[in-house]
Amino acid sequence: MEKVRIGIVGVGDISGIYLKNLTELFKEVEVYAVCDLIKEKAVKAQETYPSIKIYDNMQQIFDDEKVDIVLNLTRPYEHYEVSKAALLAGKHVYSEKPLAAKLEEGRELVALAKEKNLLLGGAPDTFMGAGIQTCRKLIDDGFIGKPIGAAAFMICHGHENWHPDPAFYYQHGGGPMMDMGPYYVTALVNLLGRVSSTMSVAKSNFETRTITSEQHFGETVKVEVPTHVNGIINFESGAVGTILTTFDVYYEAQARLEIYGTEGTLIVPDPNFFSGEIKLLKPQDGSYKVMPLCFGYAENSRGLGIADMAKTLTENRDFRADCQQTLHVLEVMDSLQKGGMTEITSDFEKRMPMVPGGIPGVIS
Repeated sequence: MEKVRIGIVGVGDISGIYLKNLTELFKEVEVYAVCDLIKEKAVKAQETYPSIKIYDNMQQIFDDEKVDIVLNLTRPYEHYEVSKAALLAGKHVYSEKPLAAKLEEGRELVALAKEKNLLLGGAPDTFMGAGIQTCRKLIDDGFIGKPIGAAAFMICHGHENWHPDPAFYYQHGGGPMMDMGPYYVTALVNLLGRVSSTMSVAKSNFETRTITSEQHFGETVKVEVPTHVNGIINFESGAVGTILTTFDVYYEAQARLEIYGTEGTLIVPDPNFFSGEIKLLKPQDGSYKVMPLCFGYAENSRGLGIADMAKTLTENRDFRADCQQTLHVLEVMDSLQKGGMTEITSDFEKRMPMVPGGIPGVIS
């Protein structure tokens, strides 16, 4: 089997699980090369996976004809420049979320990929996991009747007390909507379909943040983005959702996602993960029933999206985490973060569902 070769730009915190899964789990891809501005990070990756090549800069990866897909794991505000350079060099691109820090940048990337006939897509791929896929099947099969609403809540007080380098969460491209919103909005559109309009209020309740995690203890970060976003999402289907993402609230729990239907309510797992407990409430039952998972990839399967993209290259089919989805999600998040009422213009159709069963690590 000839594997699709991947070059990774950025070897930060999230790269560990990508390297592990793309090397050990997914059988149709190969991590060929890595680079990082801090070369020691690339060297550490090579120590764990000796077959990987190290390049001094991303252009060397782009120039290597053996690299099929560039995996962009840089920080959010860097996504646009790195993805654009890779596309201009003729590489297919899979990016960590979000597609770009600005909507106009995302639109430019999608247009460029189309012009050059290249694949562009990105995270999150958690919607392809056992949890969201099982929920989608329950909805599609009519277990809650016609969906009429949703509620999504991501509540915490930010990352400065635990993340080793949290400043970027409060800078351009950061904030709770751009950081965690991709998981929730991606799950929602895969369960309920295209968003037609939004209405929201967005603000920041703290002008600065003091870091208390060890690496940057005592440093002060200026908050440059909204950190408390409260919105209403109108779906083309007629369903109406509420969403709250915040870094401003002290709260014991963090995530909640619920879908309401004419014949029941579905409690969806935290969309930041690939699985979790699914609960279904039917009026005749009187209480929630735990529903079994009926799809694979229940463990941390980050890399599933790029493995699906690689399958597209070898089979010439649509892939699930494509740029139609990532652009639609970006437009929704951008509108919610800006506040006010916004008509959503991007097209979107729900991605094809995953196929249950099969060989783990081989995409169907």
